[in-house]
Amino acid sequence: MCRLLGYATPGDNLSLDDVLTNSQLETFQQMAIIHNDGWGAALVTDPLQPSGVRDGGAPTPSNNVSVYKSTSSAYADPVFRSIECQGARGALYHLRLASSGLPLIMENQQPFFADGVSFIHNGDISDAQQRNIVRAPSKPVSEVDMLRTGGKSDSAVYFALVLAYYHKGRELPDAVREAVKDLRGGYPKSSYNCMIQTGDEFICVHAVGSLDPEPEIEDLYARYGQKEHAHDYRRIRYRELPGGGVVAASSGFEQRERDGWRTLDNNRMIVASNRTGEFHIEAL
Repeated sequence: MCRLLGYATPGDNLSLDDVLTNSQLETFQQMAIIHNDGWGAALVTDPLQPSGVRDGGAPTPSNNVSVYKSTSSAYADPVFRSIECQGARGALYHLRLASSGLPLIMENQQPFFADGVSFIHNGDISDAQQRNIVRAPSKPVSEVDMLRTGGKSDSAVYFALVLAYYHKGRELPDAVREAVKDLRGGYPKSSYNCMIQTGDEFICVHAVGSLDPEPEIEDLYARYGQKEHAHDYRRIRYRELPGGGVVAASSGFEQRERDGWRTLDNNRMIVASNRTGEFHIEAL
């Protein structure tokens, strides 16, 4: 149960400072007071040298990916303050609120990264008896698939399933569709809101069984005097960036329609290029 933010540009290196206003960025950081079970970021940039250059080690890649993770709250972590200033043509940011009592360990911090794909998720994949998918007798993925992600959480199961379809040759949007379809068979009311990034592509998915927040989320926000921010907890909104490209985010900070923010409908996904900035919306 987390907060997500991601963006794709037309190849320009923009920072979190660039895509949010000062007040939005401050509020985003303050959300980590509640979502205080760690944070992470994955930034995609171009290498300084052209790809394929042999410089004594492996050839220069076509893109660089920097992944940062911490079990500290982003609000109190000075490293977060330095990362938010780093430019990238594509980026994911994740503020974690651990679901169903899953352990606060580095393996479960997001973004997960495997095979050139970064992944962040907001949701608690549990059944009607509140049993998390990681504690179910059987999972829709193999242990080998799980090991690929490096994680041990319900989000890792979700990512592993996306990767399994991706490695079968599905295009990334189709791999996401198949994974959500499979998981909804056993966990129809769970949230599958997620963001995925490669060196070329950014995907933001809004897929929830119910738009109503969990009672425990309302109680938690009320405890911090912010109950009014819990009602649209599962919403995702997006805005076109001034120079092209798109930023998308979970709720929790000011996202006004007059400033260009739009609500992403349920069971829809944004598919964007982090090289050209072009994006469109597809049905899930």
